Amino acid sequence: MRTIGILSFDDPKIDGSRKILHVDMDAFFASVEQRDNPAYRGKPVIIARHPKENSGKGVVSTASYEARKYGVHSAMSAAEAYRLCPQGIFVSGNYALYREVSEQVRGIFKRYTDIIEPLSIDEAFLDVTDNKKGIPYAMDVAKEIQETIYKELNLTCSIGVSYNKFIAKLASDYQKPFGMTVITPKRAIPFLEQLPIEDFYGVGTRSAEKMHELDIYTGADLKKLSQDECIRYFGKAGLALYERVRGVDDRPVKVTRIRKSIGKERTFYPFLYHDNEVEETLRKLANSVSDALGKRDMHGKVVTLKFRNADFETVTRQTSLVDAISN
Repeated sequence: MRTIGILSFDDPKIDGSRKILHVDMDAFFASVEQRDNPAYRGKPVIIARHPKENSGKGVVSTASYEARKYGVHSAMSAAEAYRLCPQGIFVSGNYALYREVSEQVRGIFKRYTDIIEPLSIDEAFLDVTDNKKGIPYAMDVAKEIQETIYKELNLTCSIGVSYNKFIAKLASDYQKPFGMTVITPKRAIPFLEQLPIEDFYGVGTRSAEKMHELDIYTGADLKKLSQDECIRYFGKAGLALYERVRGVDDRPVKVTRIRKSIGKERTFYPFLYHDNEVEETLRKLANSVSDALGKRDMHGKVVTLKFRNADFETVTRQTSLVDAISN
């Protein structure tokens, strides 16, 4: 049994507050492949079709930690991944299997709580304040879950333990793979102040660049801004940033997540070169979205268009309508 790493930012007991876990499976798709294929273990595994077999197109879903050492990461083009790691093992991926394993992981969660909010196939928030086993310490719940996943599924996960979702999410990324980070209310502010701004959940590349222009490089730098300044510089996200850097996040763990968007996308090879081809494709995709909205009796006011060119540069345009539409 491997040793589980625990990094605690205070006493593991989280007094007088919610006990929230963020569980993140380590390199999930690649780890499942390595578990089920002994020849892959200890080697760089890249979940994407091999660019030589796929005319150079395709995007990496995830990569094992052995592949990440070469700079390979999710959302990278398969061609770039091959350039960085030509010895990598490219696997198209068995998504039905990954969903099945994800359900097995969720079954383990349910032994401890029914308050589970999946963020994706490989990560979820858990509220274990009043857990089914009556375990008083959130860290002990997290440790049991981590050990059970390893023993029963032969997979590892990293867990963040804290009193709110935002900090728990940051904590799960802090010590990977197979790590656990506990951040109590007493130590939340020091933890947030020392954190690089790029590591704040919700701060993307463009937001980070804008913050750097404002000489904001850490949580401590962001904390110097007033609430009005945060809103002026960062718009709607400003208020959330102002609260989060002060350790404030009152959002509950939601058992049922309401779907807030519907989209359709498609990758083409050969590429589309003519306007009429692009217009026809957009019409078909728009009809698919319209059909999906109709089936769910949903309407929307914001329309977003995203396209990616041959260099994998992505451009997004968005517009808000006066009235909600479904077709």
